[in-house]
Amino acid sequence: MTRLSAAVPAGGAALWPSYDPTAHGVGIVHLGLGNFARAHLLAYTDDALAQAGGDWRVTGVSLRGTAVAEALNPQDGRYTLVTRGAATQARVIGALAGVIAGPDTGAQALAAMTDPGCRIVSITVTEKGYGITSEGRLDRAHPAVAADLRQPAAPAGVIGLIVAALAQRRAAGTGPFTVLSCDNLSHNGQKLRGAVLDFAQATEDAALADWIGREATFPSTMVDRITPASTDTTAATARSLTGYDDLAAVETEPFTQWVVEDRFCAGRPAWERTGVLFVADVAPYEQMKLRMLNGAHSMLAYSGQLSGKTHVRDVMADPAHALLVRRHLAAAAATVTGLNIDLGAYAAALAERFANPAIAHATAQITMDGTQKLPQRITAAALEAIAAGRTPRPFLFALGAWIAYLTRRDSAGALIPVDDPKAALLGAALAKARTPADTLAAVAAVCPDILPPALAQGAVGTALADIVAMIQREGMATAILREGEFGR
Repeated sequence: MTRLSAAVPAGGAALWPSYDPTAHGVGIVHLGLGNFARAHLLAYTDDALAQAGGDWRVTGVSLRGTAVAEALNPQDGRYTLVTRGAATQARVIGALAGVIAGPDTGAQALAAMTDPGCRIVSITVTEKGYGITSEGRLDRAHPAVAADLRQPAAPAGVIGLIVAALAQRRAAGTGPFTVLSCDNLSHNGQKLRGAVLDFAQATEDAALADWIGREATFPSTMVDRITPASTDTTAATARSLTGYDDLAAVETEPFTQWVVEDRFCAGRPAWERTGVLFVADVAPYEQMKLRMLNGAHSMLAYSGQLSGKTHVRDVMADPAHALLVRRHLAAAAATVTGLNIDLGAYAAALAERFANPAIAHATAQITMDGTQKLPQRITAAALEAIAAGRTPRPFLFALGAWIAYLTRRDSAGALIPVDDPKAALLGAALAKARTPADTLAAVAAVCPDILPPALAQGAVGTALADIVAMIQREGMATAILREGEFGR
């Protein structure tokens, strides 16, 4: 079998790009080239190039190793996007020009970001990759931020790279670029701008922060497309549909959504022709997605892991568990304001997407980095429900499932490690906890942004401790049934 590459002529097969990718220059540098970026931003950009052209191809930067580059560069940046719905389809994406990775990633990334052709720097590095506090300030304790503050002329982290590239462009008279976050970070553009300005103010150039604040733009975005981790099945499907071996194939669902504040200082692709919604304020859309889709995802992921359900579709195949997902969606919808959208229909569509039998979205994948995700997904909605006089029970169940997940122990009685930036702190705090009340206090001490006093103390705290005790005592499968009875 021949490996996928640019050797197949553009337009030579229905699955290949209808345009000649090599005829278009690079206009976007993307930091953090994971599966989601390739299923979302690259797919939209590929469509925009096909419809309107322009020098908007993408150079990817891998900040976590060389595997992505080793898979994609021998394929000239081409890869197969497999879409699994009622029917399984595939297309070859041509919008990626290549991937930067390796020991000198920082220097190469800076060169790409300072090239005059670069007009957008887009980002998907997950919430923990930025080095931004929950208040939207620079987190100086973040390892990448701390390292870059020590050597701002040779950065390797996201914030340091952005500031260094903008500083060099200012000095050269090149002009700024737009910084476009595509991560599930609430108010992502606003927070990213604040962190970049904080970093710039820490440099020796006192005027740099003023120039960035005046000239560069940081639009906030809301992104939505379920993208599971690639497997051997992904590669096999790509091979069967294209006739080529593809070491970088990605799979996703048919649904896709992108809402963006239309603030670009140096132009952008014709994304509006591909279904992107450009708005003045993305915050209501972001709130809807974070609280409904992402919040329900977190709840079902932790409860699914504790009840032996490997995939999201397995949760939805259990009627009792699916009932709790729908309850959570309805409770979250009640906290969403500022949109002229039928949220009931949106909730029903989400439940249908979760149940898609063709998408193997692992619950374990969703459980990662909970301390970075839950404040905006669960806690904010719970606090607003309490303030409005509504029951916070669905959100307490989600928090209880997370806490019970943190307290899992192996056969020797040791806590089972979790994949989270605060794993060590949580492990140390929970090691001696023996009661649900002890557990709540330990977690609240480490994560006050997830368990503030309004959720960890008083009658609400007692209810949360009871949920944790129920899960620990009777197991999640029984807790799901009991919780369903509670909601009736």
